[in-house]
Amino acid sequence: MQAGKRRAKTTTMGEGEGEELIELRFRIYDGIDIAHGTYEASMTVSTLKQRIIAEWPQGKTVTPKSIHDLKLIHAGKVLENNKTLADSRITVGDLPLGVITMHVVVQPSKAKQKTGSSSSLS
Repeated sequence: MQAGKRRAKTTTMGEGEGEELIELRFRIYDGIDIAHGTYEASMTVSTLKQRIIAEWPQGKTVTPKSIHDLKLIHAGKVLENNKTLADSRITVGDLPLGVITMHVVVQPSKAKQKTGSSSSLS
């Protein structure tokens, strides 16, 4: 096995010194995994979202336009943009391959538009 994959077993319960690595993949709405790689525990969630947008598959019916259109979910919790992976308590635990799968939800910012359109109907 590669050394990078073994380091992914490190947990990030500490302050994240930038040396700890976590192997992540991101599952989008149709079950496809994207942006699979090894990330530093000091990386912020907003930086991860930028990478996901950059690697988003072409031709999908739902496509995020900004990091605000994405929600990353790990262990049932939505991760905050300004927090690092270490702050978010991303841990590998006893996973056999040491790869963490996060779910990506695309929620385009149409909520603001809906409030304006409902008032125009009356």
